[in-house]
Amino acid sequence: MENNFVDYVKIMCRSGAGGAGSVHFHRDRFTSKGGPDGGDGGRGGHIIVRGNKQMWTLLHLKYRKHVIAEPGDAGSSALKSGSDGKDVILDVPIGTIAKDFESGQVLFEITKDREEKIIAPGGMGGKGNNHFKTSVLQSPRFAQPGIAGKEEWKILELKLLADVGLVGFPNAGKSTLLSVVSAAKPEIADYPFTTLVPNLGVVGYRDNRSFVMADIPGIIEGAHLGKGLGHRFLRHIERIPYCCL
Repeated sequence: MENNFVDYVKIMCRSGAGGAGSVHFHRDRFTSKGGPDGGDGGRGGHIIVRGNKQMWTLLHLKYRKHVIAEPGDAGSSALKSGSDGKDVILDVPIGTIAKDFESGQVLFEITKDREEKIIAPGGMGGKGNNHFKTSVLQSPRFAQPGIAGKEEWKILELKLLADVGLVGFPNAGKSTLLSVVSAAKPEIADYPFTTLVPNLGVVGYRDNRSFVMADIPGIIEGAHLGKGLGHRFLRHIERIPYCCL
């Protein structure tokens, strides 16, 4: 469990570039010098983060350092627009926060199942030459290029969503309590910091109802200064409505 629980990943997101607009003029067997009919380029692919209630960790993204979306296709004749680039969807546990790596700014939070947020938008496609015809310029021989996609480092950080959290000093019996009231099997030993990652268990009670209990790693005085396991796991407490000391 400890090796499989990942609550922080840093990934390079490169969204797709927009396709170029087309420079084309209408031609057929009856028309030798038709007007501009160049189509628009397609939008570049977005990189999207989506909530998945079946997930509890970011392990599946730990070794995926680069996420690259497809570019949009160029426009073509007869006002045909290019196809949009395929979006890339990253499924994450509910409670995941997305941040910009450079500034540390929080971009959004995923709090619902199937909720989707764009973490790196694809570039817009360029307009074809049909858009630039005027009464003065009837045969524009230019079109817009597509807008480049974004290439940025992002951070995905998981804050556990649980109903009850067990918070206390190391080796105080939190893991033992969780193992007794739920089916969870956390590692239990008689030395401090046996629990290095949060453990979750579902506790059943009357009328076939249940709630999720989280066993938080031991916290000591000065954790916010980096002592013990430091402040890394303090964030897991922020989203839990009830904490038992």
